[in-house]
Amino acid sequence: MKERSELSRRSFLGNLSKAGLLGVAGLSPFAAKAANLSSTQHTADNEHIFLCKPYLQYPGPDTISIRWLTARPCYSWVEYGTDGKTDQKAQRVSYGLVEANNCLHRIELDNLQPGKKYSYKVYSKDIVDFQPYKLTYGATIESDIYTFTAPDPQAKEVSWLMINDIHDRPESIPHLMGLNGQDPYDFVFFNGDVFDYQSDEKQIIDHMLTPCGETFSTHKPFMYVRGNHETRGKYAREWHQYFDNPGHSNYFSFTWGPVHAIVLDTGEDKEDTHPVYGGIVDFDAYRVQQARWLEKELQSQAYKKAKHKVVMMHIPHYHGGEWHGTVHCRDMFGGLFNKHKIDILICGHTHKYGVYAPVPGQHDYPLIIGGGPKDDKRTLIKIKADQHQLVLTMLKDDGTKVGEYKV
Repeated sequence: MKERSELSRRSFLGNLSKAGLLGVAGLSPFAAKAANLSSTQHTADNEHIFLCKPYLQYPGPDTISIRWLTARPCYSWVEYGTDGKTDQKAQRVSYGLVEANNCLHRIELDNLQPGKKYSYKVYSKDIVDFQPYKLTYGATIESDIYTFTAPDPQAKEVSWLMINDIHDRPESIPHLMGLNGQDPYDFVFFNGDVFDYQSDEKQIIDHMLTPCGETFSTHKPFMYVRGNHETRGKYAREWHQYFDNPGHSNYFSFTWGPVHAIVLDTGEDKEDTHPVYGGIVDFDAYRVQQARWLEKELQSQAYKKAKHKVVMMHIPHYHGGEWHGTVHCRDMFGGLFNKHKIDILICGHTHKYGVYAPVPGQHDYPLIIGGGPKDDKRTLIKIKADQHQLVLTMLKDDGTKVGEYKV
């Protein structure tokens, strides 16, 4: 049983690398994988396999969160260490109970040494039968050994890559990441609308976690803020369970090296009363809540002390039309951005890339908008900051530089 499960796992995780990124019979490898998994349900009848590679998240300054999914309920843990060893064990414990009998796994490695390289491996032990006084285990599956470098909040410089508005085109992730070449980076940031709408867990696996895992997320963390499209669909209320942003929130801040970043969740672009929402959204109140939080955040010592002050959010409050969400973001956030002198704002949403210089009286700072989702419109945004300057470069999907700004 263990041998067969391991072969199945290898076959599952090896599909993409064997097929390559050109696709087969007119389908991208990610679409082909989605077709192959169309009958997958999380039941005891499933074969005991990983449904994606482990992916790294960044919930705090000295912490990396490792997440993955299995087809069957399991007890899972991580073995990790430095200097090429995996001699430490981590598991998730809540109120004395070790997390188990679940398919979605999240284990945090905390008290990490900043800038230190770590090796890790994930394990999932099949739970065949869970009785009150008898627990029956099946086979244990294990991942390859992967490595990551622990984040260093005090680093002299930081760099990251940004992707937005790919709208359920999973092949865009490896393509856009490939434009970076061999340039170093610390993390990836998804600035909304990775999906058209949220259908189910399988969509999250096939259209995001799998291409990320095949490209970067086993060894580099990513952060992710919703766009307006992630708020739509029957699975939108489960979306947040799969991601660990700083503070475990959908809007958040973090300091990494010389940058203090603020991330806002701009919500929907239409009125809450629009009939398409069926009366079950309340984004105006949510943006008011964020504005109160933002005002305090902009007066924090972390913000004031930072060399560079960056805000990232999906809907731009200028240069994006006059939809309700745009105007409400302008009313809630725009005055605060000007008053507290942010250095740069980076957005998406419009599907038309642009670099907009400061406009006194509107936005007293540069406003950058990434493109997408179609060929010739997609962009990769690269940010690098040190103690002297922040440089933003925007590449179109053919590798052409279409924007640059220095702060």
